Amino acid sequence: MTAPSRFDATGRRHVISPRWTVDRLVPPNRLWGANGIAFGPDGRLYVAQFLAGQISAVDPGSGDIETVVPIGGPVQSPDDLAFGADGSMYIADLVPGRVWRRGPDGGYTVVADQLRNPNGITCVGDRLFVNEMALDGRLLELFPGGGDPVVLTGGLALGNAMQRGPDGHLYYPHMLTGQVFRISPDGGTPELVADAVHEPVAVRFDRGGVLQVLSRGAAGIVTRIELFGSGTRRLVTSGVAGLDNAAFDDDNRMFVSSFASGGVTELHPDGRTREVVPRGLDGPFGVTVDLGGTVHAADHYRVTTPADGGEELLTFVHGIVAADGVLHVTSQYGDVRTYDPVSRTVRVRARGLNRPAGIAVRADGALLVAEAGAGRLLAIAVDDTVTVLADDLGEPMDVAVGADQRCYVSDARAGAVVRVDDRTPVAEGIGTPQGLTVRGDELFVVDSLHRRLVAVHLVTGETRIDAEDLPVGAPPGVSRPDPGLFCHGLPGVPRMFAGLALDPDGSLWLSADGEGSVLHLTETGR
Repeated sequence: MTAPSRFDATGRRHVISPRWTVDRLVPPNRLWGANGIAFGPDGRLYVAQFLAGQISAVDPGSGDIETVVPIGGPVQSPDDLAFGADGSMYIADLVPGRVWRRGPDGGYTVVADQLRNPNGITCVGDRLFVNEMALDGRLLELFPGGGDPVVLTGGLALGNAMQRGPDGHLYYPHMLTGQVFRISPDGGTPELVADAVHEPVAVRFDRGGVLQVLSRGAAGIVTRIELFGSGTRRLVTSGVAGLDNAAFDDDNRMFVSSFASGGVTELHPDGRTREVVPRGLDGPFGVTVDLGGTVHAADHYRVTTPADGGEELLTFVHGIVAADGVLHVTSQYGDVRTYDPVSRTVRVRARGLNRPAGIAVRADGALLVAEAGAGRLLAIAVDDTVTVLADDLGEPMDVAVGADQRCYVSDARAGAVVRVDDRTPVAEGIGTPQGLTVRGDELFVVDSLHRRLVAVHLVTGETRIDAEDLPVGAPPGVSRPDPGLFCHGLPGVPRMFAGLALDPDGSLWLSADGEGSVLHLTETGR
């Protein structure tokens, strides 16, 4: 089981397990998220990777990837980028609120800080502009050589990717209102140029001056507007869910990115696509298996069935469990929801929680939720009444229920798995316990710090290491700072989580969040 990935560029690492045969359900995702994109002076396509905290350069012909701005450096959460006339790269670092200049020599300097979610960024000659993805956001001119930012306008309803148009004006979206505005680089009153645009996230112009507005929705719609001609609109449906940004090469070929699944895709004017870098899983975090054997993964921006590529843009999902034909999910940003895949409806079960993580279902239908930020284990009844089952845990990450209905919690702060009813540790000395499941008299837990699967016999207390070198957590040798779970009232960068689930046939499914895949562990000889 080897393949180059974001976790292991060599492709030589493999899971070591004498007990389990390990297979991937899907290949690793080579791009850990894909957000702002721009062609650099060398002709490669540079990709800002918000979730990873890095920037990569992609050869649009071969799909080869080179990391240019690595994880763990000064840039923490790049969401967009642009190149200046001298070859400098300017980076919108969203969560810390900074704009960076990476010079041609590779050195970094801060151009501006204390911005609110800087996102859309563009260069006009030697001038630099950025907008804020915030309520009442601003559009500002920045001065890399020194000087205070100048506010061109405020009142943006979540700004995002913007560009200079053929008329010299700056064009930018209001994500919340479905509108596109323009303004002179010297300021003035913004002018509405397009209304009722489908979920706009990025504004771009092709080489012929046609306005292209990307949609962040599930269908991957691009609205093409002949702004300087007939004014007609045409919709192109790409099928790339969660479009984020676009760039045009010298031959007017259009390349798009997806915040929902990473990758880079060439999009033809008639809607045909060509994969440059295949899309895949941004996490995944939680994983579950329904009674029919279908694997579902909580992939931050969506719920997906990796085996067939099915997806639903159910944003900010973290923990997940299947029961009675529906999926119950948590969000690190505070809520618990129930999603019906048949009716495609969502029911909110709880709000305002402090970083809910893993989730399980009790025999009476109650949802058990590990509330990591509050050190609590909660039960949400079928009528949505919330009860606190434990409030003295450290950092509960996941929860599992045995056949006898006894409940177990993985506590990352304590490095232990705890039986909740009597607070007895059933396993201690585990680096960072996360995903958890019970099979008969055995409990399995993912130790993301040491990249191990640990098995615990619940009767004898025997503990053993069942698998090593799992592709979970940050890549080996990388220490990434936590940019922040929230930023100015909006979701920031999610915390990683390696979920674990039991298949009806007794095998295990593991979220390989380090490489962007799901692993299937089948007991050898079973």
